[in-house]
Amino acid sequence: MKNPIRAISLAVLTMALFVVSNPSSAQEVSRRNPTFGIKGGINLNNLYVDNVTDQNMKVGANVGLYAKLPVATGFAVQPEITYSMKGSQTTYNSVLGSGKYRFNLDYLEVPVAAVVNIAPNFNIHAGPYVAFLLSAKVKDVDANGTVNGVTQLNTDNFHSTDWGLFGGLGFDIGGATLGARYTKGFQEVGKPGATSNFLQNAKNSGFTFYVGIGL
Repeated sequence: MKNPIRAISLAVLTMALFVVSNPSSAQEVSRRNPTFGIKGGINLNNLYVDNVTDQNMKVGANVGLYAKLPVATGFAVQPEITYSMKGSQTTYNSVLGSGKYRFNLDYLEVPVAAVVNIAPNFNIHAGPYVAFLLSAKVKDVDANGTVNGVTQLNTDNFHSTDWGLFGGLGFDIGGATLGARYTKGFQEVGKPGATSNFLQNAKNSGFTFYVGIGL
């Protein structure tokens, strides 16, 4: 799929119109009180540039807080605040050995989702996010998984904020929520002249899988 965010956004709009125009379906999802909870999971992240399809996906973690605020029957707004590990990785193979360089970008991320229930325990959601860079580093990991070294990078060489769109699916089980979403950033990671050409043009993207527990 060339543009998953556009497809998800169109699906959200379609489902919202379906709920509004089908009262019998909307009645299946009762209005609820606001809920608050904690969430955590994994990110499968990569940095992308225009016209480049090479994938160097890196696993990271995400953890944070969320609130689900009902607006109408079957529709809610869900703001979140999360610590999210993004970045990319590349492999190397030399006479000194082989391994991976993991480029880690850590953010404090604030997504705000429009949540449309399409069944009593199932929703589709999408919205914008803004993220604030906390740290940047490169980790050298050999073929055996041993960390040979970590190099802290100067965050002044990177844009301090990232922003973009996301969309995904959620499934409620009792007081827990299982979710998956795709996120695409529109802000270049590196500042012009301060980092390599790749990082100047690269942007964040990736998939997030999480579990949320209501408090």
